[in-house]
Amino acid sequence: MTKTPIGRARGLGSAKSGTGNVWIQRVTAVALIPLVIWFVASVVQMTSADYFTVRAWLASPVSAILMLLYIVAGLYHLRLGLQVIVEDYIHSERMKVCLQLLILYGCVIIAVAAIFSILKIAL
Repeated sequence: MTKTPIGRARGLGSAKSGTGNVWIQRVTAVALIPLVIWFVASVVQMTSADYFTVRAWLASPVSAILMLLYIVAGLYHLRLGLQVIVEDYIHSERMKVCLQLLILYGCVIIAVAAIFSILKIAL
């Protein structure tokens, strides 16, 4: 039984999960608004600070937690956005899989390195 184009559209397409990623991307975007404001304000405030001052600032629990949230939410938002770009504009299935894996591994490596660095300073 073949579906009509409207039937496929109502069924959310072949993957049946397209709206989930859109909602998660919207949630991370909303979460990033106050985090980006906090981060920019912190960077502006630290422009003339020396290394030890910045390190002490990042070692405080509030700054470390907010920085971890900023990094995790930002990288997750980045991954979802790049995934949509690859799905929409790359037509070769092999290339899609390779790029999706590259994006996933790249984001995980950056996240692990950043989290490790923040925790090393904060603890």
